[in-house]
Amino acid sequence: MSVLEVHNLNKTFKGGLFEKDHSVLRNVSFRLPEGQTSGFVGSNGSGKTTTIKCLFDFIRPDSGQIHFFGKPLSSESKTRIGYLPERPYLYEFLTGVEFLRLHWNLCYGASLKDFYARADEALKKVDLTHVKDRRLRTYSKGMLQRVGIAQAILSRPELLILDEPMSGLDPDGRSMVKDILKQEQQRGVSLFFSSHLLLDMEELCQHLVVINRGQILYDGALKSFVNEYQSLEKAFSVLKGKEDARD
Repeated sequence: MSVLEVHNLNKTFKGGLFEKDHSVLRNVSFRLPEGQTSGFVGSNGSGKTTTIKCLFDFIRPDSGQIHFFGKPLSSESKTRIGYLPERPYLYEFLTGVEFLRLHWNLCYGASLKDFYARADEALKKVDLTHVKDRRLRTYSKGMLQRVGIAQAILSRPELLILDEPMSGLDPDGRSMVKDILKQEQQRGVSLFFSSHLLLDMEELCQHLVVINRGQILYDGALKSFVNEYQSLEKAFSVLKGKEDARD
C-alpha cells in the first residue's frame, strides 16, 4: 500500500511585468510505500519545497492528483499526518508546551483529552522536557528545530513529512534529529523528508525520490539506485549530469 501517491503534478508561477512564466513542476509523479523512510533529493531550486507545499494545498498546482492513504487530502487524513516546513514560524512569546497546545487545538479543537500525556511524550523524545515552560525566544536554533519536530509527532502520525529537518544544525543537532527519526521508524511511521545531506539519506532511507528541474528522475529503492555507483552522492551526481546534458 502507498501512503502517498502523486500523479502528473504541474505548477507554473506567473512572471511579472516583462518576465517570463517559470515552470517549477513538470508532470511530477511518485509514490511512497507504507512503513518505509523515503528521501526527497534535489538541488536548490529543483522543486522539492514547491512539491511539498502542493501536497497540503498551501500552493495550488495547475494540474495533477494527490492521494493520501488512497484518498484526496481531507480533514480526516490531516489528523494522520505530521508536518514540519523548511522554515517554520514559531511564536517566540509562547512556551514550548503552549506552542504544542496551539497545534493540538488546531487539530482537535478545545478538547485537551490526552494532550498533556502526548505533549510530555513528544517533548521527552526531542529532549526538551526541561525547557517546556521557557519562552521560545530563549531557545537555540537546534532547540527550535526539535520543538518543531515535537509538534509534528504530537498526534502520533502515521505519515511524517519533513522539509529539510537537519538544515543549519550542528553535528550534535543532526545526530539528535536522526535519532528521533529512527525512533519514529521503529514505531512503524512512514517518513518522507527532503535534504541536501546525502550521507543522512543513505543512513536513514529505504526509498528514494530524485527531482531535478521540476522533473522526477528516479522513484524506487535506494539500494537499487546506489548499487551501480557505490554511493548515493556519486549516483545522484551522475544522474543529474545526464539529465542536465539533455537540456
